Amino acid sequence: MNARNLTLATLAFALTFWAWNLIGPLSSSYTDDLGLSPGQTSMLVATPVLVGSLGRIPAGVLADKFGGRLMFAIICFLSIIPTLLVGWSNSYGALILWGFFLGIAGTSFAVGVPFVNAWYEPSRRGFATGVFGAGMGGTALSALLTPRLVDHLGRAQTHVLMAAALAVMGVVMLMFSRNSPKWTPATEPALPRIRDALKLKATWQGALLYAVAFGGFVAFSTYLPTVLRNVYEFAQSDAGLRTAGFSIAGVLARPLGGILSDKIGPVNVLTTSFGGTAVMAVMLSFDPPQEFPAGVSMVLMAFFLGLGTGGVFALIAKLVDPAKVGTVTGLVGAAGGLGGYFPPLVMGLVYTSRGNYTIGYLLLALTAAAALAYTLKVGREIRT
Repeated sequence: MNARNLTLATLAFALTFWAWNLIGPLSSSYTDDLGLSPGQTSMLVATPVLVGSLGRIPAGVLADKFGGRLMFAIICFLSIIPTLLVGWSNSYGALILWGFFLGIAGTSFAVGVPFVNAWYEPSRRGFATGVFGAGMGGTALSALLTPRLVDHLGRAQTHVLMAAALAVMGVVMLMFSRNSPKWTPATEPALPRIRDALKLKATWQGALLYAVAFGGFVAFSTYLPTVLRNVYEFAQSDAGLRTAGFSIAGVLARPLGGILSDKIGPVNVLTTSFGGTAVMAVMLSFDPPQEFPAGVSMVLMAFFLGLGTGGVFALIAKLVDPAKVGTVTGLVGAAGGLGGYFPPLVMGLVYTSRGNYTIGYLLLALTAAAALAYTLKVGREIRT
């Protein structure tokens, strides 16, 4: 039963993340068709990220109250409408509007973490959240397959196919998934629960660290096709293939981060994650040649960020009462999503003003170094 529910939750997470990232892999075609500036393209890519981030707070609260089984189904069903309307939009304003509501699909993360946590004992929760987190591979699927599906079927038909998949997934979650017998619905009102979660030091620690780890991963997963086109002049499908490689590295690293956290501790995993990310960002700031060393550096950066995403929630699983994990996850997940909202905007501004991304990479390196320093501080506090 544990494995079945973990598998279903991971599949639902992957599919909703694919829907959440439908715009990013097609950014170059939107830019060409609508004559968008780098700043407009960045805003278009970042808009679903914003809603998917902030929406995790109510999603996490509702998951504590109604359970992951029902909430997964609701998110799948609610995501169908914006998925269809993004595919049928032919103006920048319409894409921004429906891209905003497409962010609903990105809230599924805050539902899945408490859902799978409840099925596993504390010593296995790093593994459980790590495996579930591999569902962020939906971004890799989107980067790899969305441009190709659009080439063969057309954009509108591709979005219809995705909407149908969301409908099927929602029905599957209702029919075959179950909430853990150990899970009990939260009965207190939402605002006091959010207030209580905000009083926990672990909430703020997780939020800051996840904003860097997951935020960095999401930012690059959504904006990398634009970077590859601007810097290396890749075609949309070729950029999607390379972005998929980036995403897959992060996806594979996430469960590894959770498993290693169970063995050597999440602080050690996070230290490795942020240190490696800082080094790779500095490498990329020199605008190296494509494939090697640029491609290798990007894949390694994704790997280090993926380790960090697994480590953060292994840390939360060890420090937070299971009854509060949904609310805490919503808050931390929102911070992570917001961490992914701003970098594409910054990168767009940097490229517009300077014609390269050097300053953007250096800012990422400084941010990762600051997260490393903070992780060491958290580690000292935990030991004390």
